[in-house]
Amino acid sequence: MTVDITINGQLHQLDIEPDTPLLWVLRDELGMTGTKYGCGVAQCGACTVLVDGQATRSCVTPVEAVAGSQIMTIEAVTQDPVGQKVVEAWVSQQVAQCGYCQSGQVMAATALLKQTPKPSDEDITAAMINLCRCGTYNAIAAAVRQAAQA
Repeated sequence: MTVDITINGQLHQLDIEPDTPLLWVLRDELGMTGTKYGCGVAQCGACTVLVDGQATRSCVTPVEAVAGSQIMTIEAVTQDPVGQKVVEAWVSQQVAQCGYCQSGQVMAATALLKQTPKPSDEDITAAMINLCRCGTYNAIAAAVRQAAQA
């Protein structure tokens, strides 16, 4: 089956099974390896991308469910003004340690700030639920606050 999806502003026509998870389309079909596989059951958030501006777990999202949607991955996040501010704050706050969860964290923070430009601490806590093996939650929250003020 042919599925048309738009990723980072580019239309892709893929001959693929419609129930293929978006994560595997990104990584295996399109070579976009910035989005990570973590748990495969939508719990950790390493696979987070934006679908029409919403943080979405790509490991459990069938590609047919996002046909016609605008998908943004970590590869293009700095092309978005909010995403650029998030990345700059991430670097400034030296958030990354092992780095494995960072693409998903950056995408979740970008989605939050696009929906709530001046989030409260409670908003940040509620939105930033991706797992971090290194425990950098204080740095993550600080980076989100900094990006919101930029």
